[in-house]
Formats: sequence, structure tokens, C-alpha cells
Amino acid sequence: MDKVVLTAAGLYVIVLLRAGGTFAVGWLAGAGARRGRLAERISSAKFRRAERAIQRWGAPVVALSFLTVGFQTAANFLAGSMRMPLPRYLPALFVGGAGWALVYATVGIGALDLLAKLFAEKTVLGVAAVTALLLVVGGVLVYRRRKARQANRETVADES
Repeated sequence: MDKVVLTAAGLYVIVLLRAGGTFAVGWLAGAGARRGRLAERISSAKFRRAERAIQRWGAPVVALSFLTVGFQTAANFLAGSMRMPLPRYLPALFVGGAGWALVYATVGIGALDLLAKLFAEKTVLGVAAVTALLLVVGGVLVYRRRKARQANRETVADES
């Protein structure tokens, strides 16, 4: 049990620094955009409505984004660039980050323990499991790349 608590605590610190840093970078990017060439577009009524909506309702999105893969960085960056107030952002960061750390600490440690036990007791089965996992991941990546290339070709053909 101590291993899970230590892992969760370590992961929690990491996610707070990473997500908080992403928010800060977004805040700085938003500030720079407001002073640069995008300032005119950003000052439109439509953009300001979107910004107010994110400032007001974005905290649940930020908190839930930690349960996704890939969306959490975008959600934190967007929250920063849209200047979500810290009193709304920080609770979402703390709650969402805690959920993320607990999931990864428990499921991650459980998976690693299972793999270690599998390799220790039945090495061939452990190697087969890792090989199968790598093949599945590789297959998904190849499928996604082919699908993206096909979509790209169709877009180019439509533009011609």
C-alpha cells in the first residue's frame, strides 16, 4: 500500500507542475496574442463570448480532461489562453490532478506488478503478452496513419 501512496503523491506533484505549467504557457500565449496581430480578431464579440463561457464553465472541463488521453494538455492550455480565473482553475487542477494520479498509481502499479509476476512465473507468457500489446499498438498506429493519409488525399482531390 505504501508503494501506491508514494507513487500517487509523486504523480500528483508531476501533474500539478505539468498542467499548471501548460496553463501558464497558455496564459502567456493569450497575452501575447492580445498584443499582436491577432488582437483584432480576439476582440470580436464572438470570441469574447467564448472566452467568458470558458472562464465561467471551463473548470469542470479542465477537471474531467484529466481522465482523457491527449485532451488534458489542450484543456489546460486553452484555460490559460482564455484567462480562466485562478479561483476557478486551481480547484479543477487539484481535483482533476488527484483523480489522474490515483488512476495511474493504482492501475499503473497493478499492471506493472502483474507483468512482473507474469515474467517471473511464466516468462514465455509474459513475452507473449508484451508482444501482443506491442502488435496491437503498432496496428492501431498504422491504421490511424493510413486513415489520415487517405483523408488527406481525398481533401487534395476535392480541392483540385
